[in-house]
Amino acid sequence: MKSVAAIDCGTNSIRLLIAKETPTGLVDLVREMRIVRLGQDVDRTGRLADTAVERTLAAVREYREIISHHDVERTRFVGTSAMRDAHNGKQFMDSVEAIIGVRPEIIPGEEEAALSFKGAVSSLTAPAPRMIVDIGGGSTEFVYGAEAPEAAISIDMGSVRVTERFGSDFDAAAQWVDDKLDQVEHAIDFVRLGALVGVAGTVTTLAAHSLGATRYQPELTHGQFLTWKQWNDAADFMKDQPVEVKAALPFMPPGRADVIGAGALIWQRIINRVDKRLPKLGGAYVSEHDILDGIALALVD
Repeated sequence: MKSVAAIDCGTNSIRLLIAKETPTGLVDLVREMRIVRLGQDVDRTGRLADTAVERTLAAVREYREIISHHDVERTRFVGTSAMRDAHNGKQFMDSVEAIIGVRPEIIPGEEEAALSFKGAVSSLTAPAPRMIVDIGGGSTEFVYGAEAPEAAISIDMGSVRVTERFGSDFDAAAQWVDDKLDQVEHAIDFVRLGALVGVAGTVTTLAAHSLGATRYQPELTHGQFLTWKQWNDAADFMKDQPVEVKAALPFMPPGRADVIGAGALIWQRIINRVDKRLPKLGGAYVSEHDILDGIALALVD
C-alpha cells in the first residue's frame, strides 16, 4: 500500500499530512501545522511579504525533511487564497519547487471547496445534504451536497483578511460579512440543508473552547454537534477577550489568537443566517478533516 503527502498552504497556515493507503481507507502517519501568515498584508499590497515568504519556506524545508523519512510515492502541494491574490506568487512557487521538488498548484476556489467537502465527509456522520464551510485566512469556501458536491462558492472573506481590514471593529465587519453571505445565498439555498458542518482552524478552535479542551484534542472535537447557543457563546468569547487571554488558552495554536476574533465573527454570522432560515437544525457539526484530507484522498483515487 502506498503513502502520500499532502501540503495545504493557506493564508495563515501551512499544513502537512502523510497518510498510508489501507483497505479501509487512509491512515495518518504524520500531521503537522505551522502558522506562517503567508498572506500577511496581501489584501493591502497585492504581494507576498518577504518575511512571510521566508517563514513559509522555512516550514517547507522542515516538511521536506519529514517527508524524506517516509516512503512517499506522491506529493501534492496546494496553494490557496494568498498565492492566488499575490503578484509575486510565481516567484514563491519557484522557490517551493526548488526545495521540495513539487510544483505548487494554485487551485481555484471551487476546487478548494470540493476538496474540503471530500475531506470533511470522509469520516463524518451528519444528515445529508450538508453544507461544508471552510473558513480560511483569506477566503471562505461553501460547498453543498449529499455524497458529492452539487453547488459551491468561494468568497474572499477570511480571518486574516477581515482582521487587516477592520481590526476589532466587529460592527463594521459584520455588515461586510453579511453582504458577502448574500452572494453565498445566490449559489446555495440554505433552507435545503440537512446539516451544517464547519471545518478548519476557526471552527475547531471554537469547538475546543466550548468543549473545555485542555490541549489540542481532535479526538474530542471531531464529529461533535454543538447548539447555536454553544457556538455563539464561544464566538462571543473570542471576539470580546484580549489577544493575550486567547493566546494563553491551552488549545490555541501560536499565531492564531490575533485573528480568531474575526474568524469567530464570520462563523457567527454564518450560523445565525442558517438559524434564521432553518431553525430546526438546532446547531452545527465540526469536522477535524478538511481540504488537507481531501488532497490526500485525491492522490489515491
